[in-house]
Amino acid sequence: MQLSLQSAVLAVVMVTSFLAPFMGSSINLAIPAIGTEFNGTAMLLSWVVAGYLLASAAFLLPFGRLADIVGRKKIYIAGIILFSLFALLSGVAWSIQSMIFFRICQGIASSMIFSTGIAIVTSVYPPDKRGQAMGLTAAATYVGLSLGPVLGGFMNHYFGWRSIFYFTAFIGLFAASLAAWRLKGEWAGAKGEKFDFVGSIFCILSLAAVLYGFSEISRSGWGKYILVLGVLLMAVFVNYESRQKYPIFHVDLFRQNKAFAFSNLAAMINYSATFAVAFVLSLYLQVVMGYDSQIAGLILLSQPLIMVVFSPLAGALSDRIEPAVVASWGMGLSTLGLFFFSFIAKDTSLWLIIANLLLIGLGFALFASPNNNAIMGAVEKNFYGIAAASLAAMRLIGQTVSIAIVTMLLAVHADGADRGINSTEMIQAGARTAFLVFTVICAIGIFASLARGSVNRSNQ
Repeated sequence: MQLSLQSAVLAVVMVTSFLAPFMGSSINLAIPAIGTEFNGTAMLLSWVVAGYLLASAAFLLPFGRLADIVGRKKIYIAGIILFSLFALLSGVAWSIQSMIFFRICQGIASSMIFSTGIAIVTSVYPPDKRGQAMGLTAAATYVGLSLGPVLGGFMNHYFGWRSIFYFTAFIGLFAASLAAWRLKGEWAGAKGEKFDFVGSIFCILSLAAVLYGFSEISRSGWGKYILVLGVLLMAVFVNYESRQKYPIFHVDLFRQNKAFAFSNLAAMINYSATFAVAFVLSLYLQVVMGYDSQIAGLILLSQPLIMVVFSPLAGALSDRIEPAVVASWGMGLSTLGLFFFSFIAKDTSLWLIIANLLLIGLGFALFASPNNNAIMGAVEKNFYGIAAASLAAMRLIGQTVSIAIVTMLLAVHADGADRGINSTEMIQAGARTAFLVFTVICAIGIFASLARGSVNRSNQ
């Protein structure tokens, strides 16, 4: 019975681990088609991605804490159902504004999934099998990243961009049905404890204000004020949480655990520097170089494919070599690849683009698994759930910041004009500047990765 439960949990979590990256990488290929149909500007279209990520980041910690109290399975299944519902609604969107709204709602639902899936796997698998199970969920994530450009590009090319959302909704509803049927029992590690409503409100408002303000600072005079307000709310949130008996955010883990703090910082920096690469290159390959979405998807496939191959090897290597060393080498390779892309031109050889994507993918593979190993190895067993939620939050914040940087740079290169996403000059200039900015950010991340020091493996 236990083996059957473990297999059912793993199957469901692997499906949901596949869905989010699949949708993200698919939508990148469909952005030009969405822009053409809705006549959307580059700024609005970027919010199809950024709105989803912002909502995911803002609600992750509150839902993770709520799941510990009322039951992870309840929150998990509800999240899958809502994620599928809003995918369906995104597919029938009638305007760019309605799509952004549905994507934000889908982001909230995804935070219910991100904050519970791995926690359920941890709950049902013994320590000697947990690593293998988590490795398989990671593989599912990279399969989603790999299939997204290919299958998404194919569906967009032959059936239109709406088919991507319909496909995602179908797979999501299948996963929800499987979860409701096969996942027996409930997991509530903090049953009976109080839920921190005030802290949750501060968390949501502060993160939303910081990320929204940062995204809007180049387009609106209110952007900088919203950003400052978000920073102030964040300070109030951290101060409030440090005095709570049952916080949703354990401040002491960051104050007193150097390896944990710098590993999380390195994760946020790495995603800030690398996540928007596919978004920028998708626009560049289609708008500037003239490839259709299907061919562009095949080109972008090279990066996640090498991540699928090398991530398990990098994780195993970090079991024998200090994770900080392996992860820092990975960050260095990504920095080099981003720098090379800052010289991209309309006549750049396609093979050079693919080779550089392979370099960045190898760098990310060498960074991600060892860095995750460092984060989980830096805490006691009773903090595994908090560590996993923190890592997910850093990933989502970094992804949101990455898209926000591109948004600001596209606005700068639009020179105040309301240009569409198909402006060749804007995409060319914006892409080069974005890769230079990402190079600097990633280089800073090398020092953050090295600063963590040695990880205390005895906690594992």
